[in-house]
Formats: sequence, C-alpha cells, structure tokens
Amino acid sequence: MLEYRTQGYNGYSVKYSPFFDSRIAVAASANFGLVGNGRVYVLGLTEQGIVAEKWFDTQDSLYDVAWSEAHENQLLTAGGDGAVKLFDMTLSEFPVQSWQEHAREVFAVHWNLVAKDSFLSSSWDGTVKIWSPNAAASLTTLPTHSCTYSAQFSPHSPSIVSCVSSDSHLRVFDLRTPASAANHLTLSVPIHTPPKPRMGAAASVGIPPAEALTHDWNKYRDTVLATAGVDRLIRTWDIRAPHSGPVAVLPGHEYAVRRVSWSPHLSDILLSASYDMTCRVWTDGSAMGVGSTKQDNMLDAPMVHGGGREMGVMGRHTEFVTGVDWCMFGAEGWCASTGWDERVMVWDCRAIMQ
Repeated sequence: MLEYRTQGYNGYSVKYSPFFDSRIAVAASANFGLVGNGRVYVLGLTEQGIVAEKWFDTQDSLYDVAWSEAHENQLLTAGGDGAVKLFDMTLSEFPVQSWQEHAREVFAVHWNLVAKDSFLSSSWDGTVKIWSPNAAASLTTLPTHSCTYSAQFSPHSPSIVSCVSSDSHLRVFDLRTPASAANHLTLSVPIHTPPKPRMGAAASVGIPPAEALTHDWNKYRDTVLATAGVDRLIRTWDIRAPHSGPVAVLPGHEYAVRRVSWSPHLSDILLSASYDMTCRVWTDGSAMGVGSTKQDNMLDAPMVHGGGREMGVMGRHTEFVTGVDWCMFGAEGWCASTGWDERVMVWDCRAIMQ
C-alpha cells in the first residue's frame, strides 16, 4: 500500500488519469472544507512512492476533480465558491479557464467519456450544467430543484446525464429530447422506494427519504447504476424497470456512504467510501448463478435483496473517507482512496476480497 500526506488539506475526491496508470489527481480543502483554501494535487506513482508532480491552490474549498478526456495534462475542479476551473499542469499556477455560473457550492464535475468535447457540473443550487471547454458560458442547465451532490454522463452515451440529490431521487436526462417543460428529464426514481417482495415474503416497509450523496454507472451494463447516501445502503438499479425498486440492496456501512464506483474490469464489482472511515468492496450478485445455495442463504439475511454481498473492508483511514477510484490499467484490483485524515492511499483491493 502506497501513501501520500496532503499536509494541511483534507481530501474530498481522487481520480486516476485516463491516460497514465501512474498519475492521480486529488481535490482537497483546508479546515475540512468548511472555510479556507482548496488545493488540487497531481500525484505520480513512482518506485520511490507517491510524489507530488504539481499542485494548484484556490481561494475556496475544492470538492471534486475530473480529468479531461481530451487533453492528458488538463483537469477540472469543483469549488465551494460556485466556480468550475480548468487547470493545465504544464502551465503556471493559474487556471486556463474558469466558469462562474453556479449560485452555490459545486460538488461534482464529470467529463463526457464518449463525445469528449463537453463536461458537466452539479451544485447545491439545484442545477446540473453542461459545458464546453471552448465556450465562455454553459450550454444547457438541467434543474433538479434540490441540492445535487453527484452528476455524471453515461459512459455508454454522450447524451445521457444522471444525478442524485438531497431529495433522494435518481434523475436521468436525455439531451436529445426537446427542451420542453420537463427540461430533458426522462426518468425520476425515488431511491427510498422499498424493493418488491420476493415470492412468499412479506412486503417491505417504506424507508424514510434520506439524502443521496453518490452514484455511478456500471461500465458493462448500460442500464445499471448504483446509488448510496445518508441511509448507509448501496442500491443498484436497472433503469429499464426503475419503479420495480432496486435490483440489489447492500447493507454494511455504519455511516453515510460518500462515494461508489463500479469496477472498470468486472461487471459485478463496486467500491465504496464512507464516513465510517472504511472503503468496502462489493459484488451485486449478478455474476452468481440463480440456483446458487450461497445466494439463497444471502437472500434470507435481513435487508439483503438481490444476492449481493460485501467482499472486503479496508480500514486504514482514520477519518471520513470521501473519495475512491479504480485504476483502469493493469491488474484489475488497484484503486486509490482519500479522506479527511489528509491521506491518499493506493492499494490492491484483491488483498482484502473474500
């Protein structure tokens, strides 16, 4: 396990470069992001350990980072002052572009993985905005009317945008639809809806709404997403049948789940980071045979739905874990995590999987 100390700055987000397996970016904030400056680090993984290749300081806290899919040296940041900034690590300490349209903190930035000529941001101001790096103003604004913690482009389509918000809804927008009164909204799913009861089982009791903090698209199944948040549960969804409830419900975290990330190598594996100071590896159960005795036993466990299970726990962090990401290159288990303990860790989740 490799480790780097972000001295004086508490980590919020970590992302592997899509171009280099030895480069990661970390968004961090002074004073736990409550007040003060932000810093985005570009870290290199070397034979001597993790070294800082470059960093940029900002006047306000940073909550997320995203690498450009079009330029290997550029990265986006999400700021507490409502700004979205684009930095180039080959240039000086100032951003090469800055956009200031959001009225509140920006909590997520994400680059379009398919078209690669656009990116998005989401904010506590209740909007998701679509941008071009070459335009001075946003291209589209998608209203959610609630604090939006996480937003993404689908990795399977350049026109599909998803987000989760404080009102505990998963929303899916299709930018190809007319900009009608629905503002491109094609699906809105209440995350707290209980799953359908299995044959012979009693109906589930409705779960009170809780803020949704994170979500991610499955990299292999283009209709499957995972969501998680304050109620500590990870849920997977198939948007072909969204109102049937979650496909799988994964309990185990003791406090709110801050990040989830599907594996880029295995279709049933995902990582999570939580305020309980752990990262956990999960399977959603989709790779198991339906007739499996092991699956049947898990389905009888309290709150478990869909046959998924926890496969391992990494408990080396000593504060809230707020960011986790997979390495897309090489062996299938390498990942990075960051948290409020001012630590960035690079580790192999295969070492903890059971």
